[in-house]
Amino acid sequence: MTTTAFTDIAWLTTHDPAHALPAGVDAAASGVGRHGAEVSRGLADAWLVVDSGRVAAVGTGSTPPTDQRVSLGGRSVLPGFVDSHTHMVFAGDRSAEFTARMAGQPYAAGGIATTIGATRSAMDEDLRAALAGRVAEARAAGITTLEIKSGYAATPEGESRLLRLAREVTPHTTYLGAHVVPPEHAADPAGYVSLVTGEMLDACAPLSGSVDVFCEEGAFDADQSREVLRAGMAKGLAGRVHANQLGEGPGVRLAVELGCASADHCTYLAGEDVEALAGASTVATLLPATDFSTRQAYPDGRRLVDAGATVALATNCNPGSSYTTSMSFVIALAVRDCHLTLPEAVWSATAGGARSLGVDDVGHLRVGARADMVVLDAPSPDHLAYRPGVPLIAATVVGGDVVAGDVGAGPLG
Repeated sequence: MTTTAFTDIAWLTTHDPAHALPAGVDAAASGVGRHGAEVSRGLADAWLVVDSGRVAAVGTGSTPPTDQRVSLGGRSVLPGFVDSHTHMVFAGDRSAEFTARMAGQPYAAGGIATTIGATRSAMDEDLRAALAGRVAEARAAGITTLEIKSGYAATPEGESRLLRLAREVTPHTTYLGAHVVPPEHAADPAGYVSLVTGEMLDACAPLSGSVDVFCEEGAFDADQSREVLRAGMAKGLAGRVHANQLGEGPGVRLAVELGCASADHCTYLAGEDVEALAGASTVATLLPATDFSTRQAYPDGRRLVDAGATVALATNCNPGSSYTTSMSFVIALAVRDCHLTLPEAVWSATAGGARSLGVDDVGHLRVGARADMVVLDAPSPDHLAYRPGVPLIAATVVGGDVVAGDVGAGPLG
């Protein structure tokens, strides 16, 4: 196999506790909490060697012999972004809904039914083409690992179709039959829950790694959510919960009670919710682009990190409340409005997402990791929030291969 050395890296973020903090940065300014020893750790003036798609070595000084070398010309490198919450398989457009919301109309869960109707009517080839475009957009934005949920069909055949399409682009698929009660079941929500936990689950479990539920007023209550999660987890699926997005509620505590992998949104948290997450393995996944798009309050990431919770960041790419694939935008929002430090936000968008998905070979650049990298056209990751909206992703590398952009040396942005 060909070995490749990426050289002339101004700052290489590894999340390796054995590595140093950037010059002039102390631990308190970098990050605290459960994973503070990893946050912001890396190497200055570094190189990284890839062999067989994995990180074989990292270091400073003289570069070891390799088959080829690629100079990054003073750019910085960080682990590829891990987007642990998306809804990328859908049809239709809800831009009018967004425009109305910006004019003062409140956000509600019911808009999901609009996308269900459009997605049910779409042909496989149209859904596949639209999904491929969104994945390409995500790759160009530095996202190297993607989770994709179903949730826009609400029938056994339709949900399994969405999962089959998602499986064509990622192994990280989530069954979300319990997204919203569709119109044809509005008079019998208990009957729909029975469908979700029975025939629909049987069709979808073989295509899924996780089961999710929208535990919120207007969607599914605590008892219904518990039934959905227990049924899916009994099939070996990891639990996930859309929790506490529209107000305080039982979602977060339910996720912790059942040992779910993640509780996502976490916008409105009571003290007992924060305490529960701080003492659990359940990851608090923040989706600030959703709060931007719906004009809601932002989650208090600072409070969660200080309490000792594990925090991830994700895009929640979907047509109704967060139609973005830009993790750079999410990081900037997390720093400004969720009050994470920049290094904490980078960790949460990489290693935090990996924790949510239960994978240990992505989200960091320690030796043995998959060589998934973001090459920034900037000397440090600080620029992700310092220069919001600027296209700083020079290249995206997956398993050592460039999948978007250009790794050739060039002027810094």
